[in-house]
Amino acid sequence: MRIVFIGGGTMGEAMVKCLLAQKVVAPQDIVVSDVNELRRELLGREYKVKTSADSKRAVENADVVILAIKPENLAEVMEVIKGSLREQAVLSIVAGASLATLSDGLTYPHIIRAMPNMPARIGEGMIVWTTTVEVNQEHKKMARSILSALGKEIYFPEEKYIDMATALSGSGPAYVFLFIEALTDAGVYIGLSHKVAKELAIQTIVGSAHMVEKVGKHPAELRNMVTSPGGTTVEALAQLEWGGFRSSILEAVIAAHEKAKQL
Repeated sequence: MRIVFIGGGTMGEAMVKCLLAQKVVAPQDIVVSDVNELRRELLGREYKVKTSADSKRAVENADVVILAIKPENLAEVMEVIKGSLREQAVLSIVAGASLATLSDGLTYPHIIRAMPNMPARIGEGMIVWTTTVEVNQEHKKMARSILSALGKEIYFPEEKYIDMATALSGSGPAYVFLFIEALTDAGVYIGLSHKVAKELAIQTIVGSAHMVEKVGKHPAELRNMVTSPGGTTVEALAQLEWGGFRSSILEAVIAAHEKAKQL
């Protein structure tokens, strides 16, 4: 499988790193096209991949073309490469760019749209994706092998679910980071050192998430297992409920979904 990246920025580099680490492809099977000479030199030196300053020529022999660029550069890039596409799959991770936008801009039907979240940079992401109806099973197989190198992937047959997932898993890391920050600050407030409070907060969240994943019980059932009548946990949970914790999360995800539909 020959992969061409258009864009060698943070996310493009992260994808290259994950693909090579998971041995999905070898370095010689990747070409990174970027206008920035310094980025090309860095990626070529660090990962031994091929690089190019000519996106139009780079995509000609690709099996998959990955658009890993900023949204403001999308129109310009599409204009450059659209005449060079034949049977390649075009996989876009450009935020907010719909299948229709990509297909119309490229005048090309074989489009895959993916939404990786931030932890995908370290191979622990949640990636959701969809395709135009013209994308065949071979294209989907290649896309799945690429995206699964970044973490867990879920395919949706309808594009509307991408915006929904964006509000939950796309924006979700920010909610978790805020919770870690709040837990750490609370630990410091009651007398723990910042280092210890942070370590306690992070491992508590990581361990709890793994428990939900591996034990197979409903989160409410696990929560009840921690909550003794009249104990410290029930007192803390009561404060969270009185503060609107649950409803605030709901309203945050709804707000993020509404914003995603507007972009």
